[in-house]
Amino acid sequence: MVADWETRAKTKRDAILNSIPEKWRLQKIPTPEEQKDVTSSYIQQFLDEKEIAITETDAVGIAEKVAAGEWSAVEVTQAFCHRASLAHQLVNCLHETFFDAALESAKSLDAYFAKNKKTVGPLHGVPVSLKDQFHVKNVETTMGYVGWIGTFEGSADDLRKGQYESEMVRELRALGAVLYCKTSVPHTLMSGETINNIIGYTWNPKNRYLCSGGSSGGEGALISLRGSPGGFGTDIGGSIRIPAAFNGLYGIRPSFGRLPYEGMANSMDGQNSVLSVVGPLATTARSVRLLTKAILSEKPWLHDPLVIDMPWRDTQEQAIHNIVKSSSQGGRLSFGVLKTDGIVNPQPPVARAVSMLAEALSKAGHQIIEWKPPSHKTILDITFMTWGYDGGKDVHGAFALSGEPMSPQIKMSFGDGPKQELTASQIAANNIEKRKYQKQYLDYWNSTAQLTQTGQPVDGFICPLAPYPAARPELYKYYGYSVFVNGLDYTSVVVPVTIADKTIDKYADGYTPINEQDKEASEAYDADLYDGAHVSVQIVGRRFTEEKMLAIAEYVGSLVGK
Repeated sequence: MVADWETRAKTKRDAILNSIPEKWRLQKIPTPEEQKDVTSSYIQQFLDEKEIAITETDAVGIAEKVAAGEWSAVEVTQAFCHRASLAHQLVNCLHETFFDAALESAKSLDAYFAKNKKTVGPLHGVPVSLKDQFHVKNVETTMGYVGWIGTFEGSADDLRKGQYESEMVRELRALGAVLYCKTSVPHTLMSGETINNIIGYTWNPKNRYLCSGGSSGGEGALISLRGSPGGFGTDIGGSIRIPAAFNGLYGIRPSFGRLPYEGMANSMDGQNSVLSVVGPLATTARSVRLLTKAILSEKPWLHDPLVIDMPWRDTQEQAIHNIVKSSSQGGRLSFGVLKTDGIVNPQPPVARAVSMLAEALSKAGHQIIEWKPPSHKTILDITFMTWGYDGGKDVHGAFALSGEPMSPQIKMSFGDGPKQELTASQIAANNIEKRKYQKQYLDYWNSTAQLTQTGQPVDGFICPLAPYPAARPELYKYYGYSVFVNGLDYTSVVVPVTIADKTIDKYADGYTPINEQDKEASEAYDADLYDGAHVSVQIVGRRFTEEKMLAIAEYVGSLVGK
């Protein structure tokens, strides 16, 4: 079995690399010591001026250029296929490439435009990358499992193999998007670091001593290197927001039921207490908005039974714009600020980013109050319990298909073998506790109306997304700052704020950790190693406030120069 899984993994790994045209191969991959940061000027040296111009334009700009006839879908697609190929060689971020199919799609789009003098849809000619949970016709989905190679989600006899497409894939094609690659994930999806036995470890392009995040880590790394203008990940415990934050990107974790998950591969399918959601991450807030609004224009509620009938709401978005425009006349937003959850304090760069954002909003005339919610520990215990409903049966069963070993990052959560499954009564009791806590948090949020100058509850609250700017390998140990959002099913956006600075981002002399978890996090910090890493925060809104939070993200990003 050992030789078998290793051979299968190597064959697949080699196939991914061999799918990259020879002319795009790099002769030498520098070590992190030789080149810590492979973004910007480093990767630009392998591209021509036109390729750089195209790939460093955001999704909105690309859509506009193609719609105006200034760029063809084919030249845009070729540029991103080239840059994605470079990105994979530098940081291990791809599971699948299908460049020839992408170019055929682009040719068809160009032919349509030439004939009809109009675009197919709002994403006409825009390359979109996909996390390796999406099923795409004639493209494999392994989700990082060696045992899924050559199968449909582990089944060799399933007739859907190679033929089936996820609902969102169909919608993206209808909107004119060009699909060209699928990105790396940690096997099981249940980690803030991206690692599997097929491609190895996905590194952070800005600082290759650090991880790219997870589980949509390939998306984060690829988009950070501008190998994609935007793509889709999923989030059950932070898996969109963590890679967005670690890679200096914008991202959104929508509430469950807003965007279609129908037909995607997943772990622990059928666990319905805290559900994974799908959402976009991109280089700009307006690109995340474009991708979200475009999908909603396809009326996904007609095709996914779990999506609610809620078209894009311009009024929510416009309300934020109106307040911002009237700020000189006293119009203001209000935000809570959570500097620590009292379990693990954020490392110095993250603490500074939270303060920077709060200060920028305050300086712009908006109100900031301290966020003092019910203890997050309660919802963390509830949410972590949901991941153990089946005792790890699903996860361990997937590893057993090939006999491959589980990475330490996953073993931390799932151990060496399946445990006792929870009973229906235990699951029901956990669901009741979750509902009670959601009500407590809702009541607390409403109570903030007594503290704001507007007399309305806060518009959102600012807090860390993780204790780390980005975690060091095998040291992502605390997920509390992301997971509580999933337990509450709130909408959350990630905003890049600054970069780590070794000269100012230091623990106070004599810092005393508040507990063992905080001790682990503080000891994992190294100011020199982290220097130059992206530092981001999240802004959390109520359920189903996607339009509002994206408008806030774009505005807040402008305040901090991002």
